[in-house]
Amino acid sequence: MKIRAARRLSPGLVAWLAFLWLLLNQTVAPGQIVLAFVVAASLSWLSSALRPLPARVRNPQVIVALLATVFVDVVRSNVAVGRIVLGLVRGREVKSGFLDIPLELRDPHGLAGLAMIVTATPGTVWVDLARDGSRVTLHILDLEDEAYWIDWIKNRYERPLRRIFE
Repeated sequence: MKIRAARRLSPGLVAWLAFLWLLLNQTVAPGQIVLAFVVAASLSWLSSALRPLPARVRNPQVIVALLATVFVDVVRSNVAVGRIVLGLVRGREVKSGFLDIPLELRDPHGLAGLAMIVTATPGTVWVDLARDGSRVTLHILDLEDEAYWIDWIKNRYERPLRRIFE
């Protein structure tokens, strides 16, 4: 039995794509506005079958706080990685390694968000997700204290993502 995903328009995606179209074309001419929305609506409708599970945002107000946290962490990580690359670690040995972090987050959109956050933060890379979703393996450039990193990922990123999506 073949299951077909229902095609639907995503108003947020249509608005975002139309905005990007107008931005890239550097115009707000009436014809371009109409064309932007026609193209955006068509792309949203055509791609909807590729995403059968819609995202359900439970607490949108948490998104702003999470984005601010990620911004600060990315800046801090850039400075820390820059210090390592330039050899400004005051004789301290930099130990990199792999770390398994247990997860409570199960929502696929939340997991995708966590993957983007971890990979966008310099010094950390998402390596693997267990088949059952119970743990993630990260490579960390400066792995001094494993307990610190587990607490960092769970409290700063996983907890807000759970509040947003679960």
